[in-house]
Amino acid sequence: MELYQAIAMGIVQGLGEFLPISSSAHLVLLPWLFGWDTPGLVFDVALHLGTLVAVGVYFWRDWLVLLNEGRRGVRTKEGRLFWFLVAATIPGAVIGYFLEDLAATVFRAPLLVGTLLMVMGLVLYGADHYFRREKKLYDLGLKESMVIGVSQALAMIPGVSRSGITMAAARAQGVERESAARFSFLLSAPIIFGAGVVAMANLSPGDLDLAFVSGVITSGIVGFLAIKFMLAYIARHNFNIFVWYRLALGATVIVIALVRG
Repeated sequence: MELYQAIAMGIVQGLGEFLPISSSAHLVLLPWLFGWDTPGLVFDVALHLGTLVAVGVYFWRDWLVLLNEGRRGVRTKEGRLFWFLVAATIPGAVIGYFLEDLAATVFRAPLLVGTLLMVMGLVLYGADHYFRREKKLYDLGLKESMVIGVSQALAMIPGVSRSGITMAAARAQGVERESAARFSFLLSAPIIFGAGVVAMANLSPGDLDLAFVSGVITSGIVGFLAIKFMLAYIARHNFNIFVWYRLALGATVIVIALVRG
């Protein structure tokens, strides 16, 4: 893999992980559109480690509070949120384990990716516009957290978007936009960490070249900026711009896939 290709993949991972546009879809489509060699699922997951660092750096104060209060149980709102995040991580980890092989093969078909980009764009639009919004981050209960956690498992399929599906699930349960995004970003840390550990176990020393490391660093820097942008943007706007982007990209991918046969 060339250096510029790794950096480009890092950029789309950093943006796609936290904007509801599906990082995994873009990691599949970029090599497909430009005829690059596919770096493989291990590199894709390694790029997620860069975005894990972004989440850790951006929310380090939140995590310190959550971890500290979580040790004391569920007596405080921070302690409850910590254990709700733990519980919500379990469905994604379990389902992801069984879908790993499909995620590396069948689910990466461009025609399927394009279709899911469009379908999940419409799901995000519906969840954002047609449900009441009252709940804040600390109003989330175990039921709402588990629904979001189950939805996160679908993000194994490129085109769904982990941030998109979890924010849509939160919005459909009456969670206001900024709180939905914060819960989604916090929830990303454990699942990305677990996937990253598995991916690192499959690495060989020869994989850690300049391109590989540059891609991971790029995804972390861009991911941090994407979190900052997203939280500021949705404090004032809805998700429509991301919906239109998904619809346009999905339609383009479907047309190209059909033309190429």
